[in-house]
Amino acid sequence: QVQLVESGGGLVQPGGSLRLSCAASGFTFSTYVMKWFRQAAGKEREWVATITAGGATTDYAASVKGRFSISRDNAKNTLFLQMNSLKPEDTAVYYCRASNRYWGQGTQVTVSS
Repeated sequence: QVQLVESGGGLVQPGGSLRLSCAASGFTFSTYVMKWFRQAAGKEREWVATITAGGATTDYAASVKGRFSISRDNAKNTLFLQMNSLKPEDTAVYYCRASNRYWGQGTQVTVSS
């Protein structure tokens, strides 16, 4: 019943931009802190960004600060990650997280020339 479905991944050139979406259902989205994580091939899953339930406060990993922006639309039960100035080291599967409870299935982002 609970679902978190990521979309918007794909292939992009270094320096390019991409916007990821995470559509939520089956739980009270507006009450959850939401997060983005990513996992590169052969690496541990790492935290990328956090947004509070009302969207007023955000936080970012040092590696993406100034380039990525997390946001949410509680009326549409959707989480977003705007990714700018992409680097090859951003290549990973990106996952959304309803904090401490639910994971999405992930969407692949590949940054390559």
